[in-house]
Amino acid sequence: MNALESQLDYPLGDTIPAPGAVHALAPGVGWLRMPLPFALDHINLWLLGDEVEGRAGQSVVDCGAATDPTRAAWEQVFTGAMAGQDLLRVLATHCHPDHVGLSDWLCRRFDAAFWISAGEYGFARMMSAGLPGVDGPSAIPHFERHGLRAPELARMGERRNYYPSLVPAVPHAYTRLRDGQLVRIGAHRWRVIAGFGHSPEHASLYCAALNMLISGDMVLPRISTNVSVFAVEPEGNPLQLYLDSLGRFADLPEDTLVLPSHGKPFRGLHTRITQLREHHTARLAEVVQACAAPQSAADIVPLMFRRPLDAHQLSFALGEALAHLHKLWADGILRRETGTDGVIRFHLI
Repeated sequence: MNALESQLDYPLGDTIPAPGAVHALAPGVGWLRMPLPFALDHINLWLLGDEVEGRAGQSVVDCGAATDPTRAAWEQVFTGAMAGQDLLRVLATHCHPDHVGLSDWLCRRFDAAFWISAGEYGFARMMSAGLPGVDGPSAIPHFERHGLRAPELARMGERRNYYPSLVPAVPHAYTRLRDGQLVRIGAHRWRVIAGFGHSPEHASLYCAALNMLISGDMVLPRISTNVSVFAVEPEGNPLQLYLDSLGRFADLPEDTLVLPSHGKPFRGLHTRITQLREHHTARLAEVVQACAAPQSAADIVPLMFRRPLDAHQLSFALGEALAHLHKLWADGILRRETGTDGVIRFHLI
């Protein structure tokens, strides 16, 4: 356990549910862990006892990517912990593949309703359809403008079907989640807390009666969530949006049990938020120092990520480097210029 982690409390110790198993956290609250085909090799899902229009069963927050191992793990859940029960609702914190990949498969199988914010639903539909602007090929000129060159640029071309391969379909209708909404799930009410920067309109869920926060990707215990500038919103300032969104958790108790999408449940919400703010402050300071000379986002990647990166990781690393540059640009600390080579670079004013 590193120094930052030691400041948090992990009440379940090293407990991790096996794929297809459900670990009970409280009456009506179960923890599932599904595999992912990335370096970040898992996602946590949350099974909640529910009743909808007289139908008793379970609802789930997030659902895993559309991969055979995840489908197989769900089949174990259906014949094990959920044997004889219906899945009533699929609630998604946001549109990323590990969170919505099997939404259509689950909703069709159980005639379940799909609950998600409007911003996330729209992006999920666009990306699953591979529409221009959010498809893989649209990212190539974006990466090129920000300094990526061969052979790395060619590696990005391998990701052209990345999202549709993991999210082959999204339900054709949804029920909207919105900030401040109280959603009754079984015996409890969960308050929606909207967050921005990591995704278009992320929905975390807080239950005061249980003192539990399903944080999605907004607050993670071991890693900082990715905050990127993408091709579809090339002038965005997502890091500012993310840092502002962390303030939306200010009224929650410090001893809230945080149920993150990655890592283990923990207590120490405000401690972790302070750590995340300090992390980004330190990264911003490093970027400012580097920009004494003109720097592209590709130049900043090795400063912020000091390890070999595969194509999946590199795309997010460049987006995150650009997010830090854009915040400093928006704050009036850096200026931006396009060189004769077509590459955008930033340097101190």
